[in-house]
Amino acid sequence: MDLIQLLSQPETYIALVTLTVLEIVLGIDNVIFISILVQRLPAEQRDRARLIGLGLAMGMRILLLLTISFIIGLTQPLVTLFGHDFSWRDVILIGGGLFLLYKATTEIHGSLEGEEESPTGGAAARASLGGVLIQIVLLDIVFSIDSVLTAIGMVDEVVLMIIAVVIAVGVMLFASGPLSRFVHQHPSVKMLALSFLLLIGATLIADGFGLHIDKAYIYSAMGFSVFVEALNLRRRNRRAKPVELYPKSHEEAGASPS
Repeated sequence: MDLIQLLSQPETYIALVTLTVLEIVLGIDNVIFISILVQRLPAEQRDRARLIGLGLAMGMRILLLLTISFIIGLTQPLVTLFGHDFSWRDVILIGGGLFLLYKATTEIHGSLEGEEESPTGGAAARASLGGVLIQIVLLDIVFSIDSVLTAIGMVDEVVLMIIAVVIAVGVMLFASGPLSRFVHQHPSVKMLALSFLLLIGATLIADGFGLHIDKAYIYSAMGFSVFVEALNLRRRNRRAKPVELYPKSHEEAGASPS
């Protein structure tokens, strides 16, 4: 279909908005992972790694969209084990899920053991930009396959898919900076984000073994956890800044009790 004709149809914009929202939701786990990972870098390299990581995510999605036949081929059975057919997509999801479980577990261990507070800078000083980008690329592949398969199932026009991906990554670029700084400033939020990665990793492994879990349940649980943590943060802030209902004047403050 011609692009001008496509853009002249009202249903095109409905499909674009719907797909963009879904791409943003599906990109939340990618943003969380990048926000956690860049904290291992020196402060001056974090924004650069975050922008490069999300840029690679967008490029990966567009590249996969331009090779739809290749993506569909990834869902064809590759090997049969214990009566279950495994495709390349299943293998990639299982591998990505295992990597997420490993990464989240090591990060939690490091936080609990206080490695980040060591006098020499701990693991944060030892992380390299190249190493962090390699890890981001590996997970980008996993998250991109999920995102692209969703796009293919919703619309038929590749142009709309690419526009939705570009808009979604733009939103994630805008939100990832404040999110990364917020996670870094609040240890309890970082621990919550790491638990999300554990949940996502387990979901990817289950999906790879043919046990599909509706993403609505996953995101609902994550949303409720964020709501509870927001209440805890508000409570801690109120306790940290007590309100003096009856402030004393300077004369009363300096006067000795009778």
